[in-house]
Amino acid sequence: MTDLTARLVAQAQRFAASGAQPATPRLAATVVLLRPAVQGLEVYLLRRAASMAFASGMYAFPGGAVDPGDHDGEALAAGWAERLGRPEPEAQAVVRAAVRELAEETGVRVAAGDLVPWTRWITPEFEPRRYDTYFFVAAVPDGQDPADVSGEADRTEWVRPAAALDRMADGDILMLPPTSVTLGELADHHSVESVLAAATRRDAANPVLPRIETDSEGTARLVL
Repeated sequence: MTDLTARLVAQAQRFAASGAQPATPRLAATVVLLRPAVQGLEVYLLRRAASMAFASGMYAFPGGAVDPGDHDGEALAAGWAERLGRPEPEAQAVVRAAVRELAEETGVRVAAGDLVPWTRWITPEFEPRRYDTYFFVAAVPDGQDPADVSGEADRTEWVRPAAALDRMADGDILMLPPTSVTLGELADHHSVESVLAAATRRDAANPVLPRIETDSEGTARLVL
């Protein structure tokens, strides 16, 4: 069991003992930016600043919660409801949030049509801050270079998915399961085009909800 998993298990056990009710997840969106590399592809990662209330010090993809303003704005092409598994107005708000958050955090501007849903994660019930987060993949547009323009990260970098996972295994960087699992899925692809094509066949409507289970010997583990 890794130190992070042990911390999550302990947190889950404290929550269960408290008898508290789970917080309601807040809608959110994150964007996995992709670019070609000599060895396949690279993804853009940022390390969340220590001042951040959620997942500080963790490596993650750009993104954030859906704001009230994301429910307004120009109507998008229909079809997001089916792809995201929620009513069309809410689905379009999630997509607008993804476009907005990416621009606010990296300066990169994409159109809604550049985003392809990849997966959906809901924060475990034992976490005090919970999010219902949709992950999108997108190729970085030609001529645009992401940079931290929000002050929410203290480090940013392009890295191959497998290399990032190796660094996590060595204890050099920390990532929550949604990030590390997504990187593991991307590591199976050798081009940006392969990822984008695979995304069109994935189910991003049904969420992954991590939980803690205890086996017959009393050992607790994180189950995805």
